[in-house]
Amino acid sequence: MSAPLWTGEKLIAALRARPEGAVPPVVTGASIDTRTLEPGDVFFAITGEARDGHDFVRGALDKGAALAVVDEAHAAQFEGAGALAIVPDVLKGMEHAGTARRAELKAGIVAVTGSVGKTGTKEALRLVLSRQGKTHAPVASYNNHWGVPLTLVRTPADIAYGVYEIGMNSPGEILPLARMVRPQVAIVTTIQPVHLAAFASLEGIAEEKAGVYWELEEGGTAIVNADIPQSELLRDIARSGPAGRIVTFGESPDADVKLVSCALKPDMSVVEARVLGEPVTYRLGSPGKHIVLNSLAVLAAVHALGADLALAALALGDLKPPAGRGARQVLQAPGGRVTLLDESYNGNPASMRAAIENLGRLPVEGRGRRIAVLGDMLELGPTGPELHRGLAEPLVSNGIDKVFTCGPLMKGLHESLPSAMRGAYAATASDLEPLVLDAIRGGDTVTVKGSLGTRMGPIVKAILARFPAVPAED
Repeated sequence: MSAPLWTGEKLIAALRARPEGAVPPVVTGASIDTRTLEPGDVFFAITGEARDGHDFVRGALDKGAALAVVDEAHAAQFEGAGALAIVPDVLKGMEHAGTARRAELKAGIVAVTGSVGKTGTKEALRLVLSRQGKTHAPVASYNNHWGVPLTLVRTPADIAYGVYEIGMNSPGEILPLARMVRPQVAIVTTIQPVHLAAFASLEGIAEEKAGVYWELEEGGTAIVNADIPQSELLRDIARSGPAGRIVTFGESPDADVKLVSCALKPDMSVVEARVLGEPVTYRLGSPGKHIVLNSLAVLAAVHALGADLALAALALGDLKPPAGRGARQVLQAPGGRVTLLDESYNGNPASMRAAIENLGRLPVEGRGRRIAVLGDMLELGPTGPELHRGLAEPLVSNGIDKVFTCGPLMKGLHESLPSAMRGAYAATASDLEPLVLDAIRGGDTVTVKGSLGTRMGPIVKAILARFPAVPAED
């Protein structure tokens, strides 16, 4: 059995709940999904966009949940089914419990937000800090109104470091999440035209993201990207809050954590940097200039926490792209190998350009081609059509041979491309899938990318199903 995460009595108190049934002596995990629930977990019956968690309470208890958190309106229907924690509102109860767990932590806490690069930076911090002490960070991109409190509830009380990702889709979302996390170190990776449908300008996005600086612990460290136009705005906001220190990172000459040089290679980078005057050279196991720049923010956070900088730099050599965010596989196709880069988790103008640049650096075998399979970038507001057409320039300049596109916005890009580069266009990802499968041949290098809502992931799965993986030792 897993080590206790909570005692039952302590969790009931933290939830501000009234118990019904036998309170379990311990709870070993926390879940909102019966498909992944483990025996001993507390199950939170939160209401999502499509489903009400109360529909799954009996299944959770039958599967071995130690406790189910339900609201007053549904409590009577579960009488006698098992141990219950009854609250006015399940999500609010989870927030109370997460805040209570945060209050007892004696760990170094980092919060990461930004338009792009949040999850990769969070995973890099998890990697480097876990080499130096017990570290907790969210699984996947648990960065929203339920993901942050759930991650806090799941945090063991004895960690040395905690890393929390904070996201948003609309105004007013960052502050309450950051208030729960209450970091000692806060990173805003960058500001880019993402969620422009909900904001009037990039400055508005910057102001929202900078809310994470307002919720720093007194005297904490605000880490700011020195290279973006909104850098001074972010610094001004950080100065007006509780931050005791502002640390900048980037290529700018005045950056506190400065990129001196980097050698960008298809599967890694070699980086030379200066971290508050200290020279650091390291190998970065995940490719791309954007990853290099975010690694500077990681080292800035390590320094701010007082952790071992040299050990962190060494650990970055083991960094690998998360699933759906650049994970690479080599496959066998008729006539040779195919390299597949899975960037299907999300797409926005900044990450799309980074993926295109990375594809342009990758080698092809024989007569192979560099192929981009691109789906719509969502939530860009009225600038969406222009931002999609604008991808033609980096596709041409990075030597991409064929571009397959899907979605109403990508139609503008398809029409903007030179005719020789047009692979195929389809209205949906499912319509595009067979066209991509038929086009791939030995020697090709293929990147698949688009916003999650465009469902590019199934194209990746179809490619993997069609072409077997080359064994690692081959």
